[in-house]
Amino acid sequence: MDPIEAHRFRYRRPATSVTVFAHLFGILAIMLLLVWLLHYREGIDLDSNNANRIFNVHPFLMFFGFIFMMGEAMMAYKTVGAERKVQKYVHMFIHFVAIILGIVGLHAAFKFHDKRGITNLYSLHSWIGIGTFSLFCLQWLFGLSVFLLPGASVESRTRAAPWHINLGRALLLMAICAALTGLMEKVTLMGLYHQSEARVINFLGLAILLFGISVDLSVSLGRYI
Repeated sequence: MDPIEAHRFRYRRPATSVTVFAHLFGILAIMLLLVWLLHYREGIDLDSNNANRIFNVHPFLMFFGFIFMMGEAMMAYKTVGAERKVQKYVHMFIHFVAIILGIVGLHAAFKFHDKRGITNLYSLHSWIGIGTFSLFCLQWLFGLSVFLLPGASVESRTRAAPWHINLGRALLLMAICAALTGLMEKVTLMGLYHQSEARVINFLGLAILLFGISVDLSVSLGRYI
């Protein structure tokens, strides 16, 4: 095996293993999220007259629809067995789905606040969340214009690629931070401490954190492949 192939092989197996762990942590987080929202919090329904059911759309879509999809898009270069160009289209499409579902998730939070007469964008969680989502949309437009649409030179794409990758990694970790501060805020407002619901939320937060770390490691290891 020549030195270059040996170098590539050295990183391929750990990157693949971390990707598997990322999916396991993501699925675990989705399961815990559904247990929390369906068993403890009255269910999920954007058109309900019950304000709590409307709110529950927000954490569900902001994790499953936004963060989880973001992670899947970032790992598409390992999970999609196709040529590079197809992987790139899948990467952009899943990110686009994340944007659409994220918009619905944000709408649910604003709708809940309006129904309860609560001020919007007052907490650190909301500031981090809105900032992350706004930057993510700009990042998607940047990626679309530079890497998919014709016009950008190979040199421009080469220079832009490290910035695009590292900003994407940073945005994922910012989204994880928004999710964890949101869970902490919810636990505090509901006055949960030693109840079983609080433990479910804590384990949910850990699963989300480990999902984010695993995705980031998968992407960083994949850069050597």
